Amino acid sequence: MKTACLISVSLRMSATAAMALIAAATYAQDVQVVRIAHAGPTSGAIAHIGKDTENGVRLAIDDLNRQSIVIGGKKIKFELDAEDDAGDPRQATAVAQKLCDSKVAGVVGHLQSGTTIPASSIYNRCGLPHITAAASNPDVTKPGYKTTFRVIANDNALGAALAVYAYDTLKLKTVAVIDDRTAYGQGLADVFKATAKQKGMTVVADEFTNDKATDFMAILTTIKSKKPDAVFYGGLDAQAGPMLRQMEQLGMSGVKFFGGDALCTEKMGELASRAGTLKNVTCATGGASIEKMQGGKDWKKKYDARFPGQFQLYSPYAYDATFVLVDAMKRANSVDPQVYVPFIGKTQYKGITANIAFTPKGELTQPVVTRYTYKDSVRVELN
Repeated sequence: MKTACLISVSLRMSATAAMALIAAATYAQDVQVVRIAHAGPTSGAIAHIGKDTENGVRLAIDDLNRQSIVIGGKKIKFELDAEDDAGDPRQATAVAQKLCDSKVAGVVGHLQSGTTIPASSIYNRCGLPHITAAASNPDVTKPGYKTTFRVIANDNALGAALAVYAYDTLKLKTVAVIDDRTAYGQGLADVFKATAKQKGMTVVADEFTNDKATDFMAILTTIKSKKPDAVFYGGLDAQAGPMLRQMEQLGMSGVKFFGGDALCTEKMGELASRAGTLKNVTCATGGASIEKMQGGKDWKKKYDARFPGQFQLYSPYAYDATFVLVDAMKRANSVDPQVYVPFIGKTQYKGITANIAFTPKGELTQPVVTRYTYKDSVRVELN
């Protein structure tokens, strides 16, 4: 009798174990891996910005995987596909084609307008959605691709806001303009110039350089002879930093200095070697400051704990962009871009950076601009 009971118990245990194995196997089969890509410059002079943006996507994927999301009856495990476009348009198009061919579910990127614009046409052809967290040239959304979206304000807002501030608030009358001949830098400079002229400012010099340069002495010497109240630079912090150092060396410490969001990085003080001219900087970003973002302070603590000392500027927007993609997948009940892309255009998402909704062109319906300067080499909000 005792032996029979033992056999019965053993059989029940075996059956339970078998059922557990079957359940585990079924569970494993029901988990679907979905890859979301980040594309941006993680090598080169502005790798610090690209890595910060990639970190935003990585943090979002970690948080999403803690939610045990089920889409189409399957538990979803998100993975990051990190691609380096090196800030080069040709490499960006190669990356875009690679991501199309490898059938990732969505892309956060690219960082710069000069890489985003050519990549966007490739994404459009293969039906792959991409959301830029940084590229601000209005031409990014001008073609009206249904796969292209932006979660920051564009250069029309940034350039105009800077020109209005220079004339109305600082009462400046003359300005010299320099751009780096990229889609971002030249586009931003053109908007600034147009608005400045409309306000009544005089553009006394219009110079250009490139996004690899570090010596600006010749340009600045020419500009100094024109005695401008301000210099506007359309370009990146990697060039603006040395430019500010050289302005100090040339005795241009009283000249105001303006630029777009790519000058508003945490690394700007270091790149300028903490030159005294940093106090003359006014830069503008296409979103709220981290202190004024809804939930921004708590998010920043989480970011710093995961990526200490790496925060620059765009990672909160990359984080939100990742969640916007997944929010559309959930509403469509599909991770197939062909199915869920139309749902991105109908987004009503409460993110870290803002309440996100898009115009038919893929722009934010309510963009925000924030101005900054530098005090003791640290970025501080002006608004």
